[in-house]
Amino acid sequence: MSPHPLPTTALVPRPARIRTRPGRFTFDTGTRLRVGEGAEPAARLLRTLLSPATGLPLAPAADGTVALALDPALSGLGGEGYGLSVGPRSVLLRAARLGGLLHGVQTLRQLLPVPALARRPQAGVDWSVPCTEITDAPRHPWRGAMLDVARHFQPAAYLHRYVDLLALHKINVFHLHLTDDQGWRMPVAAYPKLTEIGGHRARSATDATGDHYDGTAHSGSYTRAELTALVEYASARGVTVVPEIEMPGHVRAALAAYPRLGNDPGRTLDVWTRWGVCDTVLGVHEDVFHFCRTVLDEVMDVFPSPYIHVGGDECPLTEWERSPEATARMRDEGLDGPAALHGWFLDRVGRFLGSNGRRPVGWAETGTELPEDFVVMAWRDPLHALAAADRGQDVINAHYRATYLDYPQSTAPHEPRTQAGAVVSLRDVHDNDPIPAGASPDSAAHVLGTQTQLWTEYAASPDRLDYLTFPRLCALADRGWSGPTEWEDFCSRLRHHTTRLDALEVRRHP
Repeated sequence: MSPHPLPTTALVPRPARIRTRPGRFTFDTGTRLRVGEGAEPAARLLRTLLSPATGLPLAPAADGTVALALDPALSGLGGEGYGLSVGPRSVLLRAARLGGLLHGVQTLRQLLPVPALARRPQAGVDWSVPCTEITDAPRHPWRGAMLDVARHFQPAAYLHRYVDLLALHKINVFHLHLTDDQGWRMPVAAYPKLTEIGGHRARSATDATGDHYDGTAHSGSYTRAELTALVEYASARGVTVVPEIEMPGHVRAALAAYPRLGNDPGRTLDVWTRWGVCDTVLGVHEDVFHFCRTVLDEVMDVFPSPYIHVGGDECPLTEWERSPEATARMRDEGLDGPAALHGWFLDRVGRFLGSNGRRPVGWAETGTELPEDFVVMAWRDPLHALAAADRGQDVINAHYRATYLDYPQSTAPHEPRTQAGAVVSLRDVHDNDPIPAGASPDSAAHVLGTQTQLWTEYAASPDRLDYLTFPRLCALADRGWSGPTEWEDFCSRLRHHTTRLDALEVRRHP
């Protein structure tokens, strides 16, 4: 029995140009792949994705009816665009660069019947796709998803699964939030206590007041091998892992491990068990910058991403205001106060990353505080994104009212506990244009794109992460890749697309 095939227009994200033709192409045991030079990673991905459900070998052959090819003539589609031509007797997938082929593989996967996405063999399915001509390329180069594993650790296997789901939606950045006040998850050889002490907390708050706790210890950290494997796994699917190491605030876990890095080296701190913003921050003595350089050296060694996120926001100034060392540093550097010390700190870190060929990324609470070489991740107000773009800084628009998935999806009483405050509905995500209102063409060119954020104070389990992520991530993927689309058109495609999520056993919001 063959299930009714999904309509071509049910693709998420929607292709730039698509035209259907009569007929279908069928994948069967005799289907072979004709793989051009440099296209083997895409062929390998196609086999990896289709084999569990279909059992088809898709072996290579010089006369294969499914061709994958790199074609420099398609340079106008950029590094991620592709062309897909499906006829009744052959399939041709072309792109100028490998990234485009990898995205094209995901489109071909969506064109197949839904059971093709299952993780177990599916019998009695006609593995056919509609005859189609697609020319496709993204509107924005940065289409990201941030997952916070510092508050609640997730095993490496779940991160692999998360990457698979990102790649299906042509999300090309996996922003991995590895450190915070409540946990440090990445090993650093020169500072083993970061994970030995900083990777464990005695309990976790169950609300924002700090008056109620669960009484359960929480622990977890990755090995270097696990992180390296994650980077390779993601790269094979067209996804770049961008690590985040917080500084100079959100560092309580690091200071619990190494108190000398703070502003009161004689005290003993625990890994923070509350949520919110902790007032302990890094000091500004040279030992701190040696620490930052050493940590970031290891981060750059593990993560080849051109971007390294260093946090930078929500840094209380109280400790610097009363620190003799901070006062001396402000005097020596000619700074007019602790707020200027914050910018000076980030500038030193940013210049170090720049000298190593990487671009620093930071969270922006206002429109002015990040050094000019930083990529600005503006989360509090779209006007901050506009101000940075007007200054000529590259911007990622991450406005919390449209991208924060830790906020509830509706006001319904059955919604699980999330951050208190604004509802971020599916439509809120879909309606959000990454380019701020009022941006000139020059400023708009500095908007790299957008991404979702999933902070995990109240999301400890994979089931909860799935529920909060989907289908809202689908809306951001559609907007980031396709640009503005009609709400009704998106909803129509999403109704079909949720059957794919179900086949993938995603525990989504209904």
